[in-house]
Amino acid sequence: MTAEQYDAPAARPRGARMPRRERRAQLMASALEVFVAQGYHAAAMDDIAERAGVSKPVLYQHFPGKLDLYLALLEVSCDTIIANCREALESTHDNKQRVAATMDVFFAYVSADTGAFRLVFESDLTNEPAVREQVERVTSECAALIAHVIADDTGLPSDAARLLAVSLVGMAQVSARYWLSDPGGIGQSDAAALVAGLAWRGIRGYPLTDDH
Repeated sequence: MTAEQYDAPAARPRGARMPRRERRAQLMASALEVFVAQGYHAAAMDDIAERAGVSKPVLYQHFPGKLDLYLALLEVSCDTIIANCREALESTHDNKQRVAATMDVFFAYVSADTGAFRLVFESDLTNEPAVREQVERVTSECAALIAHVIADDTGLPSDAARLLAVSLVGMAQVSARYWLSDPGGIGQSDAAALVAGLAWRGIRGYPLTDDH
């Protein structure tokens, strides 16, 4: 899954027929803009239909309700982060570079023009079980991927490796969001490298030979 799934097809006259898959992508791209700008509660299906240039009946043909549409977007967003995290970890066997690549994933994701990270990390609907499950899936699945690497590299028990992995995921997403809100003149790559350096200095303290 990639952020390109949000890309709307080229503009067509209002009411023009599209293949179902293409129409669905267009509606999701429009919905993402509305949800990011307004949040779930303030967004209306009318707004989304207008943004997409379709009638409400067309929108409801694809998504029975606002929650269904929101969950479809959220699932793509979560899948994207997890897939990018997996790709970063598989991109090298050098664990220092793995930490750096993983941090880059979160900083790149929050700085993307779509603003899709707001659905995952700043949702105003986390009291909804289905939404909360998707949001928590990012932490749990990314942490599971990272924990496997930590356990192999350090020899730590699986529970300890997973706790460290969850800490790294939390550090990545919180620091990336903070940087986005207040970059203070620090560029994206420099910010990611700073946080990666901190994470690496911590995680490399758990070698296989550690007797503590």
